[in-house]
Amino acid sequence: QVQLVESGGGLVQAGGSLRLSCAASGSIFTLNVRGWYRQAPGKQRELVARFTSGATPIYADSVKGRFTISRDNAKNTVSLQMNSLKPEDTGVYYCVASDGLSSRDYWGQGTQVTVSS
Repeated sequence: QVQLVESGGGLVQAGGSLRLSCAASGSIFTLNVRGWYRQAPGKQRELVARFTSGATPIYADSVKGRFTISRDNAKNTVSLQMNSLKPEDTGVYYCVASDGLSSRDYWGQGTQVTVSS
């Protein structure tokens, strides 16, 4: 069984900052936290930032220069520092982890981020 526990969402004014964190645990020893996606109301889930299999961070164009993803491999946690937030960053943010053997993805329950103008 896999658990992804997200924290750090909330309500912030435009221009503010939030930090999201995600901790992965479970019985799959090849599980690796990979990054963050988000889903705005009425829209499809989209990539925010994630690490490639080669450990290179990639970002959506809309967040480059404002968001920074980091990972602690020893603790199997991933964080997302979000600065200069905009109302269009509003949405539910989901953490994703992958099984290195099966390539199956596991998702967290999501954390709400709301940016007011």
